[in-house]
Parts: sequence; C-alpha cells; structure tokens
Amino acid sequence: MDAGLTPLWISVKTSLLATVITFFLGIGTAYLVANYKGKWRGVIDSIFTLPLVLPPTVLGFFLLVFFGKNGPAGKFLLQFDINLIFTWTATVISAVVVAFPMMYRSARSAFEQIDDNLIAAAKTLGMSNWKIFYKISVPLAWPGIIGGVVLSFARALGEFGATLMMAGNIPGKTQTMPLAIFFQVQAMNYKGAMLWVATIVAISVVMILILNFWSDKQQDLVGKRSRGGK
Repeated sequence: MDAGLTPLWISVKTSLLATVITFFLGIGTAYLVANYKGKWRGVIDSIFTLPLVLPPTVLGFFLLVFFGKNGPAGKFLLQFDINLIFTWTATVISAVVVAFPMMYRSARSAFEQIDDNLIAAAKTLGMSNWKIFYKISVPLAWPGIIGGVVLSFARALGEFGATLMMAGNIPGKTQTMPLAIFFQVQAMNYKGAMLWVATIVAISVVMILILNFWSDKQQDLVGKRSRGGK
C-alpha cells in the first residue's frame, strides 16, 4: 500500500477490529447490567461509562501504566516476551476502551426497553436464559445495538489522545488519521492536514447516513406492523 495512505488503512482496520470487540463486550455487559438489580448496579454502570467522560489523555495514562513494563498487565505479558506499548495492538486497545461506552450504553438502553412480560412468558415456556438472550432480547434490542455499532466505529475512528499516549505516533505502524492531522499541523502542512480532515469527515457523514437510514427503515417497519395490527 502507498505509504501516504497508511494512516487511512491503520485507522480503518483499527476501528473495524475495535468495533467487533466492543460489539461482543458491549452487548454482553449491557445485558448483564440491564438485568442486574443489586445495590452495586450504579457503581458498575459508572465504571463502564467512565471512559465516556474522562479526557482521552487520562485514559491513555491509565492504559500506559496498566500495560507498561511496571504495570500488572505489562509484567504478566513480559513473561511471554510480549510488549504492547507503541504497537498497533496498543491502538486497538485504546480504540476499544474509548468506544466501549458507546456500545454499552446503546445496548443497555435497548435491553431495558424490552417488555418484561415477554421475558416472563418465555421463562414460563421453559426457555433457558441463553435462548431468551439470543432469540428474544437481542432481536428486540437490535435497532439500539446497530446504533451502538455505528457510534462505536465513529468514536474509534476519531480516537487521538489515548492512542498517542499508549501507541505513539509511528508512521506506517501506529499513526492513525487523527494523529496524522495533528503532526501535519505541527509541521505547518495545512494542505496535508486538510486532506485527512476531509477523509474523516466523509467517513463520518457516511456512518451518520447509514444510522439515519437504518432508523428510518425501523420506523417504517414499526409503522407497517402497527397498521397491519389494526
């Protein structure tokens, strides 16, 4: 691939992999929290939502400490000669951490809107919790889940602070489009920075259009079902 396009390729593959990871992690944790009624629910929810409100550089610092050579995860991985700092894997981890709250909150809200009577009826019919999850809960929450997927991808695509702290700015390896924009501006190359800005804006607009199209299709489907029911 042309070296000039590597920030685009790194950003896209990082965002896609991060979205896949947050898809499964977000749905699983959202479902568990939505159905958890204990006194620690607020605390757990706050922990999962915290990356949404913390500055990215703060998240990057925590990740750097946690995965660094003196951190708990870093020490464990060094036993297998694995160092994640300043690697492409570090860009994915950073993207997952900042994008996770988008998927988690969208999916949790969708699960909480499911009619409890449907779940109770399924249990009465003898369905296991696993079958209720993937045959009833996930299909009913699917519109909210899709919204979370789009928002997670967009958030991962625009990640800057945590990536810079943990993965650094290594051209051809960890330099994503947001990092390329920052360092192009530092080099006073506004033309180069504008190119990457336009690319990110174009991708973001496409993602918003996809989300709006999906929402409109779901509303049309609900409307047709309502008219059919009448």
